[in-house]
Amino acid sequence: MQPLPLNVYQDHDTLTVAQLLLGCELVHESPDGPTAGIIVETEGYITGDPACHAYRRATQRNAAMFGPAGTLYVYQIYNHYNCINVVTGPEGVGEAVLIRALEPTEGIEQMALRRNEAFKTGFERYRNNTIDADTADGFRNLANGPGKLVIALGINRQTHNFASLTDKTGDTSSIFIRGPVLHDFEMVTTTRIGIKFGAELPYRYYIKGNRFVSKK
Repeated sequence: MQPLPLNVYQDHDTLTVAQLLLGCELVHESPDGPTAGIIVETEGYITGDPACHAYRRATQRNAAMFGPAGTLYVYQIYNHYNCINVVTGPEGVGEAVLIRALEPTEGIEQMALRRNEAFKTGFERYRNNTIDADTADGFRNLANGPGKLVIALGINRQTHNFASLTDKTGDTSSIFIRGPVLHDFEMVTTTRIGIKFGAELPYRYYIKGNRFVSKK
């Protein structure tokens, strides 16, 4: 399955892209092996939105947001965790879609090791078919949050901020989005999580009934 073409990010408004990415698969092909997950929850951040990092002006921290559509913007929260955003719209505008949660699909054991050694026991049992994925320790919490999924997929700010999701010629070309791989789902539109300003805006989208959504 081929990565999403540039026009998906370039030719739609940010909130539409946030919805189109649901059901698609985020992939990172790293030296440790490929890891991937279906995007089940997103948030849009647009011009004039007080919660958007680009609300005031371009800075060194948010510079990637003003790059071309299809660029990754990776930023740090709480001085520890990273989050990833897909830049949308024209270059210089400063809009993006936050990837909030994934349903793990590939490289699950590697994702578990990256997240926490405590996942090992559950995944040994899962791998040996003594329990199913639903009851494996930590399975549903593996990538059901923006900080969790970045750790699970081995994405980091130093390497992947400014990475292109569509240009496969650069050193950071190992990250891309393909799909959609999940179809015929119902989408929930609601307000965003963990922000002080613009909390009333209905810019969060998730797949209804999906157990990997961060918060319903």
